Amino acid sequence: MREFRAAVEAGNHQAIEALLADDVRFTSPVAFKPYAGKPITAAVLRAASRVFEDFHYVREIHSPDERDHALVFEATVGGTTVNGCDFLHVDDEGLIDDFVVMVRPLSGAMALAEAMGAQFDRIVAEAAEG
Repeated sequence: MREFRAAVEAGNHQAIEALLADDVRFTSPVAFKPYAGKPITAAVLRAASRVFEDFHYVREIHSPDERDHALVFEATVGGTTVNGCDFLHVDDEGLIDDFVVMVRPLSGAMALAEAMGAQFDRIVAEAAEG
């Protein structure tokens, strides 16, 4: 999804949020249960932008019907290199209704879990405001 990629790369959080469906389901690489809804997903994505350093997409893959997208990325978290992929599904209106993130290696996932954990109270507060 080119619009999402451009918004992330520009750090445009308003544009990112505008591309999320109200009922989006976000599956984190480091949380056991998925998050449901636009406010919490937008807050998690803002937090991710604070903890990822040198984040950039390196490849985009999509299904022929353009409903499913895989955006491969590289970044660092606290000095640890992370490779990952954002798997996006869009609904009939073209909004992201399912968002799954996977990261590797384990050391990167652990660094991400620690960094995002430190952001948790702020994430919850931002989601409540949304």
